Amino acid sequence: MMETAYTISTEYGDVRGVKTEKGILTFKGIPYAAPPIGANRFQPPQPPTPWTGIKDATEYGATPPQITPSSGPFAGLLPNVVIPGDDYLNLNIWTAAITGKKPVMVFIYGGAFSLGSGAVSGYDGSNFARDGVVLVTINYRIGIDGFLWFGDGVPNLGILDQIAALKWVRNNIANFGGDPENVTIFGESAGGMSVCTLLAMKEAEGLFRRAIAESGAGHSVISPSSAKLIGTRLAEILGVEPTREAIGQVSAEKVFAAQGQLASEIMAKPSVELWGEAARNLMPFEPVVDGHLLTATPIECIANGAGKDVDILIGTNSEEFRLFLVPDGIISKITDPALDISASAYGLSAEAIQTYRTNRSDCSPGDILSAIITDWFYRIPALRIAENHSNVHVYEFSWQSPACNNLLGACHGLEIAFVFDNLTNTGFTEMLGNQPPQQLADTVHKAWVNFATNGNPGWDSYSADHRVSMRFDVESQITVNDRADERSVWNGIR
Repeated sequence: MMETAYTISTEYGDVRGVKTEKGILTFKGIPYAAPPIGANRFQPPQPPTPWTGIKDATEYGATPPQITPSSGPFAGLLPNVVIPGDDYLNLNIWTAAITGKKPVMVFIYGGAFSLGSGAVSGYDGSNFARDGVVLVTINYRIGIDGFLWFGDGVPNLGILDQIAALKWVRNNIANFGGDPENVTIFGESAGGMSVCTLLAMKEAEGLFRRAIAESGAGHSVISPSSAKLIGTRLAEILGVEPTREAIGQVSAEKVFAAQGQLASEIMAKPSVELWGEAARNLMPFEPVVDGHLLTATPIECIANGAGKDVDILIGTNSEEFRLFLVPDGIISKITDPALDISASAYGLSAEAIQTYRTNRSDCSPGDILSAIITDWFYRIPALRIAENHSNVHVYEFSWQSPACNNLLGACHGLEIAFVFDNLTNTGFTEMLGNQPPQQLADTVHKAWVNFATNGNPGWDSYSADHRVSMRFDVESQITVNDRADERSVWNGIR
């Protein structure tokens, strides 16, 4: 079957996509904002310049500038792609037909706010389109361009890019067969954190009806003082004045190298005095609670009623932090004293640490520390969202990866291929192995589609009085008040 060209009108001009051999219409690299360079750099996203004629939308457009590690223990586990070019504030669309009013899902990628793009082949939305959804992936500014801030100018530019993309969807998606009144945003890791940040921001109100946060919630933000500490150290490394303008004059190669050094320094010496909240979040660039665009932490805003009319699906993977401890062998080097010191730094008492030890009597100190950090970083923040929102469903993804000699476990990022029903994508092979369970992908993918369609993924909603969750595995099952003793040790801490 030959690919067939399709031309669609948008508010800025016509775009030409194609119908694939699977019968899915794809439109790629459509600008939703002007290139963030020159006078537009470090400014809120500006509208793209309208074009005449028909813009080709058959290939992915440029992606945010970044350096993806090409070697090392993590290189093959999480797929990424970098496409050079300035016009990278663009988006991609998959739809089965340009008629009708289908539910819309907008995916926000992760990557610690320093990596990632919407052009990763594993995020191909064909199978969402096959199942009646219009799927959109977006690019947004990351690293210094998206989140560097010294207190002057407009902060959180990467989040403002996401809002600009959602406004484009609201104004144009009907031409692609989507319902602008039934939009679900979803994201993983930093994308999940972005989802919860958008829930907290007035500027995003009314742009989406539902939200899915995978392995990212509402705690991972920093204060203006922390942002200034990060930016000042970056300027020191580069040998320039501590301003966005001065850093913006440095070559991209030097900036990327400095960002890498900065991240390594935070990991090597996670001091609150040096880095503020980033010492625990372990991300130099993330949304800033500036008091205007983001008035408080997302979890505080949501607890106070922000996003109260939005349906939420939120969850984590059972062994998130193993991704960061297993591939390079760190997990086997953690001793009992190191476990105690690290866990106490996260606020746990000796009695609380013993709770984890008792529940994992046959596990190594590294395994136990991984469980503790998984809860601090991912599980407990997700449950806090669930406890403070009226219409929310909770899940946990528990299938274990065969990678790293079956040691990687149900780690961070593992669920993505199942969500997109893209198990055969070669970018996921190293993490999934050769025989990932298709029936699990069928189950997870269907839950996401159902939630985007009607707000019900297929199990009861969660509350502090009814702690019900779906545990996804080869044999998925409902759990109630799962691991309550470990959840309880974080009361008043996280």
